[in-house]
Amino acid sequence: MLKRLTPILICLLVFTVGAAAQTKKSAMKKSSAGPAPDKAYLQKIWDGWATLDPANTAKFYASGPHTFFDIAPLKYSSWDEYAKGVQGLAATYKSAKFTVNDDAAIHPHGDLVWATATIKEEMTTKAGKVEMGNFRWTAIFENQGGQWRIVHDHTSAPIQ
Repeated sequence: MLKRLTPILICLLVFTVGAAAQTKKSAMKKSSAGPAPDKAYLQKIWDGWATLDPANTAKFYASGPHTFFDIAPLKYSSWDEYAKGVQGLAATYKSAKFTVNDDAAIHPHGDLVWATATIKEEMTTKAGKVEMGNFRWTAIFENQGGQWRIVHDHTSAPIQ
């Protein structure tokens, strides 16, 4: 009797473990938010920054104690700090244009998405000087209430 029962128990164990692993894998992929951010979504964020008014990008960022790194200063500890700091810098410019380059890479993982890209920038100071270049951008999005919000943003430029 034990000889006949052993193969059946082994099969049930394998089936149970396999089903549990598949359920866990499926849960990791599912998200209650809409489709993961794509390159067009990333461009919308940078189009908002091009208005030189952080209020036009606030809807893309999570509020609360999140860390955001910009080219300067060292860090911001919340969206409110970030918006205030950027607003001071933006006041020295009269126009800006940002383009997400073709190297954008987007990596969905459940309720998180991380994206990297280089961004082409063209900004004109209020004094009329045109500044052009490329910088690096990494953003981590989290599904918050069905919306993809940036919970960490890191912008940097290569040392020249």
